[in-house]
Amino acid sequence: QVQLVESGGGVVQVGGSLRLSCATSGFPFRTFDMSWYRQAIGKERELVSYISSDGQHINYADSVKGRFTISRDNLKNLAYLQMNSLSTDDTAVYYCQTVLPVGGASRAFWGQGTQVTVSS
Repeated sequence: QVQLVESGGGVVQVGGSLRLSCATSGFPFRTFDMSWYRQAIGKERELVSYISSDGQHINYADSVKGRFTISRDNLKNLAYLQMNSLSTDDTAVYYCQTVLPVGGASRAFWGQGTQVTVSS
């Protein structure tokens, strides 16, 4: 059973930092790419950052470049999102995601999300 569980969200003031974690199980983590998405109230879910299975390929949304850092630990089956210099625009529910082959097709698996609230 594939599971993704986010943690590390909370309330932080503008300019603060948070580190999100995504604990995974039920699939060979080191074989698959991971992504972080976020969804603010009234907005569509958006891709924040992506990391390849080996950690060699990374990209970020323009809005978080230079402030957020994605990483992974393939021994612990964990993905991380370090978020610095947070602004109120970063307030959202953050989700980790992976795409796995299921029955000959690709299926996205999501965690339950963790709330990040940046207060002024």
